[in-house]
Amino acid sequence: MVSDADYMRRALFHARRAEGVTTPNPLVGAIVVTAAGVVVGQGRHPRAGAPHAEVFALQDAGARARGATLYVTLEPCCHHGRTGPCTGRIIAAGITRVVAAMADPNPLVCGQGVAELQAHGIQVEVGLLGDEAARLNRAFTVVQTKGRPMVIVKAASSLDGKMAAKPGVRTPLTSAQANRRTQRLRGAVDAIAVGSGTVLADDPVLTARDCHRLRPLARVVFDRRLRTPAAARLFSTLGAGPVIIITTAEAIARHPENAEALRLAGGNLVAGTGELRTDVRALLAWDISTLLLEGGGAMHAAAWQAGIVDRVIVIMAPTVLGEQGARLFDGLPVAMSQLIPVRVETIGPDAWMEADVHGDY
Repeated sequence: MVSDADYMRRALFHARRAEGVTTPNPLVGAIVVTAAGVVVGQGRHPRAGAPHAEVFALQDAGARARGATLYVTLEPCCHHGRTGPCTGRIIAAGITRVVAAMADPNPLVCGQGVAELQAHGIQVEVGLLGDEAARLNRAFTVVQTKGRPMVIVKAASSLDGKMAAKPGVRTPLTSAQANRRTQRLRGAVDAIAVGSGTVLADDPVLTARDCHRLRPLARVVFDRRLRTPAAARLFSTLGAGPVIIITTAEAIARHPENAEALRLAGGNLVAGTGELRTDVRALLAWDISTLLLEGGGAMHAAAWQAGIVDRVIVIMAPTVLGEQGARLFDGLPVAMSQLIPVRVETIGPDAWMEADVHGDY
């Protein structure tokens, strides 16, 4: 017999199909199931400004929605935004039961959709596969509750926790299989970020290869001293997405020629504070909800100390680099005890490890 959880997994599947293209909106999937257990409607939210998943599922179901159950991965909205409220559509369609995986994380509207549906006699249940739904929409939740993008620290490492043979020396560590997974990860985020030290040492382009993206991938450089050269390869791939350089007003005033050269090269200069905790918030203006940080050990440690890390991904290669190697979190004075492992997977010869950060730290 097909269970509620089975139907919700199907809704989550539809939600995942839009990964990387709905920002700043959440990933949402929905299906409509009759009392006889027949799936008569399904849909997902495809992009910001488009109808929500519930609308597509109800349209697909048509008259068969009357008396049916709606499974949806996020509490239906009851407010007017770019589109109308979903609760009104659900009520008008004659749905008698709604099962939502998670409540809306926005504290201003959380529970209001549920309350409106219940006021019209609709049975509502919230929390089925809630952990899975929450992980899927971690970025949306971080934006709503913390007012900044979700930050994912990603790095390759040796068995002894080193990123390179020596600081400032690029050292390829991971296999082709792991590198392909990294490209898929890049294809699912809104932006990739590094520090100016990585630009100077590696001159990366920070693109997502072999990935079909419906929106450009932004490239971000945190550069308090405005050291990024206008000849950096980042500017040779502007068609892949904008280059955003977050610096300070003082650095721009101190280096006006480089600032102008960067603008002429196509860079977007943002005069920030020089503090990661506040500067990362500026990226919301670019509709960046997920930021993949691929910097060096000092950048990783600074992000952790700033309290902005939400997920850590380490790809560990079966090699040892020794004492002179560049550390994964260089200079971090405290243990990262707030990490909750969520995935350990073997990819070729490498180990892909993911951990989420629990609460504030």
